[in-house]
Amino acid sequence: MRYLTAGESHGPQLTAIIEGLPSQMNLTTEVVNHELKRRQGGHGRGRRMQIEKDTVDITSGVRHGKTLGSPVALVVNNDDWKHWTKVMGIEPLSEDINPEDIKRQISRPRPGHADLVGGMKYGHRDLRNVLERSSARETTVRVAVGAVAKQFLKELGINVVAHVVEIGGVKADSEKYAGKSVGSIREIVEEDPVYCLDPEASKQMVAAIDEAKEKGDSIGGVVEVIIEGCPPGIGSYVHYDRKLDGKLARAMLSINAFKGVEFGLGFEMARKFGSEVHDEIMYDEENGYSRRTNRLGGLEGGMTTGMPIVVRGVMKPIPTLYKPLQSVDIETKEPFKASIERSDSCAVPAASVVAEHVIAWEIATAIAEQFHSDQMPQLKEEIEAYRRYVKGY
Repeated sequence: MRYLTAGESHGPQLTAIIEGLPSQMNLTTEVVNHELKRRQGGHGRGRRMQIEKDTVDITSGVRHGKTLGSPVALVVNNDDWKHWTKVMGIEPLSEDINPEDIKRQISRPRPGHADLVGGMKYGHRDLRNVLERSSARETTVRVAVGAVAKQFLKELGINVVAHVVEIGGVKADSEKYAGKSVGSIREIVEEDPVYCLDPEASKQMVAAIDEAKEKGDSIGGVVEVIIEGCPPGIGSYVHYDRKLDGKLARAMLSINAFKGVEFGLGFEMARKFGSEVHDEIMYDEENGYSRRTNRLGGLEGGMTTGMPIVVRGVMKPIPTLYKPLQSVDIETKEPFKASIERSDSCAVPAASVVAEHVIAWEIATAIAEQFHSDQMPQLKEEIEAYRRYVKGY
């Protein structure tokens, strides 16, 4: 399976085309819209979330609630487009309009953003041409794509959830959620203002976000994605580019502002002995193979072990600040404060939703590569046969 997205932050719409989905898979707009709403939530979001009420239109590839096997097109319209039609218009400018007179041009790049380097790479003097596409607004349609992937996985008995484990130095107590199922985690997360499982830490996170907002600053954090029900052996050790943990790491780091990724114990492994890191193998006839612990996060040798997959991503503070850092005007070369665009003081809760969906997509594509997937009923049969095989191996 593969997909491609298109669209600018203040353009008329965001679009994705998904190719390779099996036929006869259940899919409705309600499934996608629920996830889009979650992405817009979380304490710390900016004014843009009050303007856009993201909903999806499925314009091809689905008939009467079932996929056809043909490409699925997803469209999310930008409600704010009506205020940007002249600034972001598609048609060439008329001869009586000077391009330099177009409003909202940007010549002062923001530190930490794609503005300056993107302008250099593509030769843009108006840096709006860069920030419109590099904006995290594009993750809206990636969540829509991931929602389709989650539906694909759900029909195979695989479930995905994400939650926030740290914001601004405030860490959730992992003992508060150890051993919880994906379903129970989701119930708690969807009712929490910062999508955190630790209620005490959640209160402190909200306070940290409010403090950053008052200062005109931003804060980052850490999110965790858990995948439950994935059979062992998904991925491969044979080639470097088929290792599933490599694909998951790439997906996590492809999210705007993400700068680090780890699995299981992650970087803490560097401070432990091997006996404190590796997961002992057990077997019983009823359940087949399992691990005594899950310190490696459900992955060995680039493949799933059958244990829950646990992957975390580190998000830096958003670079658009209401007390902007120093920059340089690319036209005058004079020092100035960087340009200000509408922004969030903290987008970590929303980023956890994005992480959940990009990881879901990678798991779904890995399964589609490994098993026959033209028709959903056939794929279900193959997966069940494979589960029986590995259980008795």
